[in-house]
Amino acid sequence: MITASPGARITSPALADWRQLWRDSVTDSRELLSLLELNHLADRLPADDAGFSLRVPRGFVARMRPGNAHDPLLRQVLPQLAEMEQVPGFTTDAVGDLAAREAQGVLHKYQGRALLIASGSCAINCRYCFRRHFPYGDEMAAAGQWRQALEHVRQDTSINELILSGGDPLALSTSKLEELSHGLAGLTHIIRLRIHTRLPIVLPERIDTPFTDWLKSLPLQKVVVLHANHANEFDDSVDAACARMRDAGATLLNQSVLLRGINDDADTLAALSERMFAAGVLPYYLHQLDRVQGAAHFEVSDAQAQSLIEDMRGRLPGYLVPKLVREVGGDPSKRPL
Repeated sequence: MITASPGARITSPALADWRQLWRDSVTDSRELLSLLELNHLADRLPADDAGFSLRVPRGFVARMRPGNAHDPLLRQVLPQLAEMEQVPGFTTDAVGDLAAREAQGVLHKYQGRALLIASGSCAINCRYCFRRHFPYGDEMAAAGQWRQALEHVRQDTSINELILSGGDPLALSTSKLEELSHGLAGLTHIIRLRIHTRLPIVLPERIDTPFTDWLKSLPLQKVVVLHANHANEFDDSVDAACARMRDAGATLLNQSVLLRGINDDADTLAALSERMFAAGVLPYYLHQLDRVQGAAHFEVSDAQAQSLIEDMRGRLPGYLVPKLVREVGGDPSKRPL
């Protein structure tokens, strides 16, 4: 117990430094199992984390249920022996990213939109990540003060929306994001900035005052697309981060991935939609799994996916039912299912 000395002034604690929390993430699978009282699962871990290192912030671990080997948050991050299996149809470039490259860190798949691979870092390594094999070392739009990426955007005036992706773009410092917004000054054909990020869910402290000041200052339409797959990923800290982004003028959407054993039932998906809407976030997409090597054990059939969406339509208002889609390399848009 901490007590204040007589006459001492007691102040509210400041938001924790997200960079220190990032550095303090759990990166050892056995430590994660120990924290969750699941040491007996250690002999089921793949060697070398199946070639894709574990990383999970401790605040996200705190939302997992100790003693539950089937916890839906744990299953998203714990390496599995199944990742070592070579399954036909599952590749290292599941959605044709490399074929869509237009400049350093720039993917141009869809009319009017360009995606910038802003960072190769994430605060959490999700085992189903479709870019778990992506060559981030060669493809970083933020390199050299975003010069190559900005030059491509400057020359192609058909682009009216920039999408920041990664990795996670909010892994970058706010000062690095300011470099981008300075570079966009004068590009009148850009009307909207979209940020795809998991950090407000797994490390909500990232949404600090410098970031929200930057977001608020942008003379663009602002959309933040979050990534949550289960209602348990939300807590009071995530709600507060969402509120800070809305106050900065951002529209908040969410995209999920349909994952076997995690959210492949209508009750779970409906609860996710209700919980995210309580936090001021609208459902956007429910993605069928991108068929990336190492993630086959998460796959749900299209027939089951379509049945789940029909069930959701019967119990939720339309605005809480996400669009069921698959990304197919070379298609001009996400493919509805």
